[in-house]
Amino acid sequence: MRAGLPNSHMGAQWKQAGREANAQKKGQLVNKLVREIMVAAKLGGADPDLNPRLAAAVEKARKASVYRDTIERAIKKGSGQTDDKITFEMVTYEGFAPHKVPVVVECLTDSRNRTAPEIRNIFKAGSLGQPGSVAFFFNHLGVVEATHTDIKRDAEGDAIEAGAQEIEALEAEEVPEGQKGARFLTDIKDLDAVSKALKALGWNILSSEIRYLAKNFPELDDKARKEVADFLNTLDDHDDVHRVYAAMR
Repeated sequence: MRAGLPNSHMGAQWKQAGREANAQKKGQLVNKLVREIMVAAKLGGADPDLNPRLAAAVEKARKASVYRDTIERAIKKGSGQTDDKITFEMVTYEGFAPHKVPVVVECLTDSRNRTAPEIRNIFKAGSLGQPGSVAFFFNHLGVVEATHTDIKRDAEGDAIEAGAQEIEALEAEEVPEGQKGARFLTDIKDLDAVSKALKALGWNILSSEIRYLAKNFPELDDKARKEVADFLNTLDDHDDVHRVYAAMR
């Protein structure tokens, strides 16, 4: 097992840096969070105690001040307790941002025929952005981000016991003062089991999801970084886009 270093950022997504704090996108954020709750409930059932992905999605929604009624409706709809059918499917698109930065875009859409050309058009409109196969630039892994109230907790020992493959430090701003934070990386098939094992060991699960993690990061100057960030923000602003993964720190 490789112990993580604070600056490794292997598991960090590009868009964690302040994306959710953007107040003017509040309505859009709520829609995306509600969609994630529905999909998590559909995949793993309606009980957050037995469904780590749902528990993490609900916690994220609460932090974003989503109404409890809205959360409960989303869980019921996703788990099939209402007459409304869930029609969302996960569709993945690959391509390059400006300056040849590899990008993977995950969409939750109820109309693949609508979403596909719109995402392609964003790639075409982006300066030097283009579609193309980039999956080999990423590892496709399960990621569990968690905190523990015991700051001296042996995170690496817990990772081994839970069955995680690697561990990294969590960004300081995501860890409450006086607590320990860690990011656990695992095979996709082991994600659910690792999440449950960590919870049993006293970890508070912040997120439990499958992500694309960049293997390498191209060197970018400030101007290029801004151009890439603007392109990624345009992708992220699309209503059907659920996650954007880019080889950019």
